[in-house]
Parts: sequence; C-alpha cells; structure tokens
Amino acid sequence: MNSPNRNAVPLVPVLLLLASFALSGCAGAVIGVGSAAVAASTTEKGISTSVSDGVIFTKLHDKFIKADASLSTVVDVTVNDGAVLLTGKVKTPDEKVLATKLAWEIKGVREVVNEIQVTDKSSIKDVAKDLAASAQLRGKLIADPNISSLNYSIDVVNGTVYLSGVASNVSEMNMVVTHAQELRFAQQVVNYIIIESDKRD
Repeated sequence: MNSPNRNAVPLVPVLLLLASFALSGCAGAVIGVGSAAVAASTTEKGISTSVSDGVIFTKLHDKFIKADASLSTVVDVTVNDGAVLLTGKVKTPDEKVLATKLAWEIKGVREVVNEIQVTDKSSIKDVAKDLAASAQLRGKLIADPNISSLNYSIDVVNGTVYLSGVASNVSEMNMVVTHAQELRFAQQVVNYIIIESDKRD
C-alpha cells in the first residue's frame, strides 16, 4: 500500500478556495452591474428620457435649418425631460415666435420656455402693453381648471397674440383662443395650437 504524499495539497480545500474566489468574482460582477442599473434608474433622467431629449434636440435643429437657417446658429436649445428652453438673440419678434412654434411641432415636447431676446426692437410699438397682455393671459390660463397652462406658449407683439402649444381637444383650444381674444390690449390672435390627437414630427 502506497504511503500518502506529504507534499501534495489536499484536493477538497483547494477546490473550496477556488470556488470561493470564483463566487466572489462573480458576485463583484453582479453587484457592479446592479449598482450601475440602480444608478441609472435613480438619476434625475433615465436613459430612455435622455434619448428622447436628444431626438427632440436634433429634430428642432433640423426644423430651424429648414425654416430659417439663422435660428440654428443664434438660438441655444436645452431639452430636459421634454421641456424645451430656448435662449439666445434674434433680430425680430417674428423669429422668436417662429422658434416657439417649431418647438411645439415635435412629438414629446411637453413645455416650451422661450427666453430668446429680440435685439431690433424698432418695430415694437408698446412693450409694456405687450408684456401686460401676455401676463394677463397667462393668469387666465392658470386660473381656468379646464386648461393645462403649461401646454401653451404666449407671445404678444404689437397687440397681436401668438398662441402655440398642444391642446387635449378642440374644446380646450377654443377656450384658450377665447381667453386671448378677451384681452384688453389684444388686437389680433394668431393660433398655432396643435390638437393632441394630431400627428407631430
């Protein structure tokens, strides 16, 4: 009968040790993936939202180029969870209104905040009245329980009220237009509102 080899390492402990290393390595990999997933899900914006915002950003720039190429260079666009912020400087009020209108035409846009500055104000007759009319209409929309005020953008230039946004139905759109027509300083209302059921880009 052969005597056991004293230099041989016991097989079972070695296998257990290797298994523990393997498991610890796998556990680390699993924990790493899990942590990444949790981190992604707990960030302010998820992956799908970021992708959607990127699509909105790209589509809006394409619209700028097609409608008025200068807008793509002078207007800065920020998209956060479907809310579009427009900043920068344009020459005329018409360009500012156009930027708002184009933004609302894109599917996935929930709100448009237009902070674009107009550099050439020579065509604007009474800024104070325009600002008062805009503020008054915004107040009316907020106070109306049948209207979601965040879904609409208001621009008033020389007494002309430009409405942009997305209405849940024709009835809501008509209510917004009516509020605009009742404004003290409103001379004309231009309606660019889109119905939610209509197909957007």
